[in-house]
Amino acid sequence: MKAQRNPKEDSPEPSSALIVAISFATGALVANLYYAQPMVATIARDVGIGSDIAGAVTSVTQIGYGIGLMLLVPLADLVENRRLVLFTLVVTTLALVATALSNAALPFFAAALAIGICSTGVQVLLPFVAHLVPEARRGRTVGNVMAGLLTGIMLARPAALFVSASFGWRAIFWLSAALMVLIGIALVALMPRHRPTGGLHYGQVLGSMAGLARSMPAVRWRAAYQALMFMAFNLFWTASPMLLADRFHLGEHGIGLFALAGAGGALAAPLAGRLADGGHGMRATLIAMATLGLGFLLSGWAASMLWLGVMAILAIVIDAAVQINQVVSQRIIFSTPSETRGRVNAIYMTVTFAGGALGSVLGSLTYHHGGWTTTALAGGAIGLVALMLAVIQLRGERSRRA
Repeated sequence: MKAQRNPKEDSPEPSSALIVAISFATGALVANLYYAQPMVATIARDVGIGSDIAGAVTSVTQIGYGIGLMLLVPLADLVENRRLVLFTLVVTTLALVATALSNAALPFFAAALAIGICSTGVQVLLPFVAHLVPEARRGRTVGNVMAGLLTGIMLARPAALFVSASFGWRAIFWLSAALMVLIGIALVALMPRHRPTGGLHYGQVLGSMAGLARSMPAVRWRAAYQALMFMAFNLFWTASPMLLADRFHLGEHGIGLFALAGAGGALAAPLAGRLADGGHGMRATLIAMATLGLGFLLSGWAASMLWLGVMAILAIVIDAAVQINQVVSQRIIFSTPSETRGRVNAIYMTVTFAGGALGSVLGSLTYHHGGWTTTALAGGAIGLVALMLAVIQLRGERSRRA
């Protein structure tokens, strides 16, 4: 798939300060999706949500994110990108304040839905970065930004636990609102304008997405790969806290520290970007898939031996594998024509997000019905399926070239 360059992409490369600001922004925005997860019971009690629907404390935010992926992210091909990102930051800030002030279920759910929808500003920033850098360096730049994103995902839960232990659950939402304001100020100062050139209206943008998916097989393959990898990621991080509490007798702080260790997987992102830029994307993908499957299988052995240190190392390995495939995949999808990148990213992330949601369900089901051994086998099977799909794609490409 060859990139079609937009003349606007020939502008000077972004400064290090801008890349750092965007990396921090992506991590802080995506973290908003996960702050409530370790505090579900406490939040539900305080805002009057019944125990039978307490899970909605987090699922409403996830639903909002799914809506944003389908309806807001495609606007990156229509609306000036800086304005769109700043709009999402303003609404996210107001929603975080509303969450912190909520004393009843309805306003809490409305604020949580808005947080989910507007946290998809992350997926506007990623293709925006791709517009600014030449193709030869796109992978490593996306990798650096993705390292910030994964760090935000991994630090959100332990940060929420540590802050709530000292100041109550509302404090993390106040803190995040303050971060959104600071990020907005930084992006106003550093982020250049980027106005799409497609010339479509909103209905045409949405209506064109199915056709784009059909016409871009590389995007379909990459979406399928990352849906499986993200499924395994959520499988691990849904079931592992239960394992750590049941078998290793860790409390909230211990589980939080374990999650901090897992954030080390973000260090693989810049390496993945360099591999992708060097033409080794498929090789990195195959290694990542095999590593993920093997990591899950080894985790079953480590859990049975009660080796916590080995479990922490395997958490880093599994996260690194997911991150490597994500960076390689986004390097490929951001090589699509610049006027379609917002919609292509929306397609890719919607499929990925659906896989992650299924992984969360599988994490609970496998652990409750068969313990960690079943969870580990499920994760290993996901890695194997992903590997088989990649082999099928490779064989198909070779037969077409023959």
